[in-house]
Amino acid sequence: MSENDLVPSCPEKGPITDELLERMNQWWRAANYLAACQLYLLDNPLLKRPLQKEDIKKKIVGHWGTVPGQNFVFVHLNREIKRYDLDLILLSGPGHGGNFYIANDYLDGSYSEVYPNISEDEKGMQKLFKQFSFPGGVPSHCAPETPGSINEGGELGYSIAHAFGAVFDNPGLIAAVTVGDGEAETGPLATSWHSNKFLNPITDGAVLPILHLNGYKISNPTVLSRLPHEELQKLMEGYGWKPYWVEGDDPMTMHRLMAETMDRVIEEILAIQKNARENNNPERPHWPMIILRTPKGWTGPKVVDGYHIEGNFRAHQVPVDMTKPEHLAILESWLRSYKPEELFDENGTLKPEIRALAPVGNARIGANPHGNGGLLLRDLILPDFRDYGVKVEHHGETEAQDMIELGKFVRDVFKDNEKARNFRSFSPDEAMSNRLNHAFESADRVWMEEQKPTDEYLNTDGRFMDSMLSEHMCEGWLEGYLLTGRHGFFDSYEAFARIIDSMAAQHAKWLKVCNQLTWREEIASLNIILTSHIWQQDHNGFTHQDPGFLDHLANKKADVVRLYLPPDTNTLLSTFDHCIRSRNYVNVIVASKHPRPQWLSMPEAVQHCTHGIGIWQWASNDQGQEPDVVMACCGDTPTLEVLAAVSILNEEMPDLKIRVINVVDLFKLQPHGEHPHGLTDEEYDILFTKDKPIIFAFHGYPTLIHELTYRRHNRNLHVRGYKEEGTITTPFDMRVQNDIDRFHLVQDVILRLPQLGNKGAYLFQKMADKLVEHKQYIREYGEDLPEVANWKWKERR
Repeated sequence: MSENDLVPSCPEKGPITDELLERMNQWWRAANYLAACQLYLLDNPLLKRPLQKEDIKKKIVGHWGTVPGQNFVFVHLNREIKRYDLDLILLSGPGHGGNFYIANDYLDGSYSEVYPNISEDEKGMQKLFKQFSFPGGVPSHCAPETPGSINEGGELGYSIAHAFGAVFDNPGLIAAVTVGDGEAETGPLATSWHSNKFLNPITDGAVLPILHLNGYKISNPTVLSRLPHEELQKLMEGYGWKPYWVEGDDPMTMHRLMAETMDRVIEEILAIQKNARENNNPERPHWPMIILRTPKGWTGPKVVDGYHIEGNFRAHQVPVDMTKPEHLAILESWLRSYKPEELFDENGTLKPEIRALAPVGNARIGANPHGNGGLLLRDLILPDFRDYGVKVEHHGETEAQDMIELGKFVRDVFKDNEKARNFRSFSPDEAMSNRLNHAFESADRVWMEEQKPTDEYLNTDGRFMDSMLSEHMCEGWLEGYLLTGRHGFFDSYEAFARIIDSMAAQHAKWLKVCNQLTWREEIASLNIILTSHIWQQDHNGFTHQDPGFLDHLANKKADVVRLYLPPDTNTLLSTFDHCIRSRNYVNVIVASKHPRPQWLSMPEAVQHCTHGIGIWQWASNDQGQEPDVVMACCGDTPTLEVLAAVSILNEEMPDLKIRVINVVDLFKLQPHGEHPHGLTDEEYDILFTKDKPIIFAFHGYPTLIHELTYRRHNRNLHVRGYKEEGTITTPFDMRVQNDIDRFHLVQDVILRLPQLGNKGAYLFQKMADKLVEHKQYIREYGEDLPEVANWKWKERR
C-alpha cells in the first residue's frame, strides 16, 4: 500500500511530516510527565508553584526505567491504528511500568470513562498521581484495574504467549506486545518466540513483538542487549521472525525512524494476510518484529549524587530517591523538563491538538473490547452431556475409561461451535495420551510446518493446540484466548501441571481483582484437567507422581478456585459441562484415563455432582442410623479402594454399620464461612457425625484434607493419601506403598474401633497377611493378586 492510496482525512493517513512528529513528541512528553508524577506527587500536579516537600509521597514505590520506551511505543501505535484503521491491543511484557499504561489511557480519555472520579482536569490529575502505588489506590503493574491490559507483567515471561492466545481465531486483531529484555531471559518467553509456528494467517490475527532493549534489569545488564547486532539478528531470524531495528536516543530522530518502521511493519503484516486470505494460502510467513533499543530511563535524570541514572540499571525503579533535601530540586528540574504548561491547559486538560492524536471510541487501546474480553464472550453451543453417559444398571458392574468417554463430548463441542470458532483445547503433546481420542474425529492439531504422510491429525486449521511440548505455552495461549472472550480447556499430566503452578496462580489473582471491578465483564473460566495422574503412573514411576497442584490452588481465593475429583465417567461429564459453562473461575478437574468401574447412573451422577458430596446409600449399611465408622473417599482411585475395603468389612463383619461418603467438590469440606461451596457445620455433622471415626481416602497429600477440615467438630479423622512413595510398579502396588489400599484401610477401621476385640484383631492380622502375600506375589510374578485384579463390587440384594 502506497501513501497515495491513503485518504488524508487525518494527518496520520498522510505523509510523515515534521509537524506530525512534533505533535507525537508532545504526546510522548505528556505521557512521560504523567508517568513520572505518578511515582512522586501527592499534590501540585501542574507544578503551578515551586515543588515542596509536602507535595511528595512519603514512600515512593514504582518503576521508571522501562516507562519512557513504552510510552514511545504507545504513541506510535496510536498513529498506526488511525493510519490503517486497525483493531489493535497492546500487551506490556515488562509489566513494572504500569504508570505508562495509565498515563496513556488518561491522555486518550479511556481512563476517565472507566473511572469518572479521575477527571480530565487538575483535580483529576492530582487524584491520578496520588492513587498510584498508594494504599487504597492502584498497583504499579499493568493490573486488571488498567483499562486495555490483559497481561499484568508482575511475573515475567507470558506476554507473547498471551498475545498469540488473543489473536487465535481473531483474524482482524493485531496484538502488539512490548517485550522487556529482562523478561526475554525467562524460559517461557524464550520458548514463546516459537508461537509463530502455530499462527494461521488466514484464520488468525497477527502478533507484533517489539523487543525493547534498554540494556538493564534491576542491577545487571541484559543478555540480549549485549549480544552483537548480527548475532541477535540471526537469533530472531532463526526463530522465524523478520527483525526491523530502531535504535537511538535523540527523540525526533527516533520518532521519524519509528514511524517509518512501524508503517513498513504494519503494511507487511497486512500484505501477508491479504495474500493468505485471497489465495487461501496458509503457508507460514516470516512475520515482522521490531527491535527497539533506547536508554533505560530515557529523558530522566542523567546523574544523581555522582551516579549515572539514564542509560543505567539505577534507572530501573525510582531514579531519584527523596532521602536528601537537595534531591527535591533535581526532581523538580526533571519534571519541569517536560514543560507541562505546553501540554495541558490552565485547567489541567490535555490540549486538543495533542488529544487529536488519539484514536476514537473503541479504537483506543484502553477501550478496545478485546482488552475486556467478557464484552465479546458468547455462550458455547453445548450438546446434552447426558447423551454421552455410560449406562450403569448395577453399581460398579460396568467398566469404562472416563477420558475416552469425555472425548466424545468434546468432539461434538468442537463440531457444534465450528462456525463460531471460539473453542479450543490446549495440551503439551498429551491430548491423545490423555485419551481424548474421539475428539480427533472432528478436529485436528494446529501445525504450520512440513507435514509427512506418516503424521496424524495435523492441519493448518486445527482446534487442538497440542503440537507444542510446553506447558507454559499451552497455559499462556489459553489464558490469552480466554481473556479476549473465548472458551477452552487445558489437559495435562497431573505431575507436570506443577510447571504452570505460578501461571495458574497469577490468573487466579487476576480474576480475584476482576471480581471487584464492576466494569470488567466476566470471562470464561480457566478449566484445567489433570489426568494421567499419580495413581496411574505404573509405567513412568516416581517422577510422574505429584498431586501438589491441588494443594497449591487450594490456597487461592475462595471466590475464584474450584477443585473437582469425579469418581467415574458420568460424574466427569457432569462436572466438565458445569465447568465450561462457568465464568471467572479457575476450575481443576482430576480425572482417570484408565479402565475403571462405573459407579453411578447418569441421574445419580447429576444429583451427586449438584450436591458435590453425599452418602452413597447403596454402598452403606447404616440405614439412616448412626454409623460405627464413616468411610470417605475423594478421587477415582480412593473410591475404588474404599469400596473394596467396605466389601471386605461387609463380608467379615456384617454387623458393622458403615457409612460411605464420596466427595466430588473438594471445597465442600471447608466451612461455609470460608468457601461458598463449603458445608455448614450442621450439614457436615449430619454427614460425618460429630464423633464417629472417619477413615478418609484422598487422591492427593493427606495434609490438604486436614487443612480443609480442621475447624470441624469431628476431629476423629484419619486420612490416607499420597505420601511420596512411588516407582515403576503396578497401580495397586503403588497404593500399597502409600497405605491407601483396601487392606490398610480395613486395618485403619479396626484400629479405631477397639470394641471389635478379638474379631477385629483376627481381621487385622488377616489383612497383614494379605499385604505380605501381595508383596511376595508381585515380586515373583510382576502383577497383582488375582483377587485384587478381578475384584468387583457386589450389590447387596
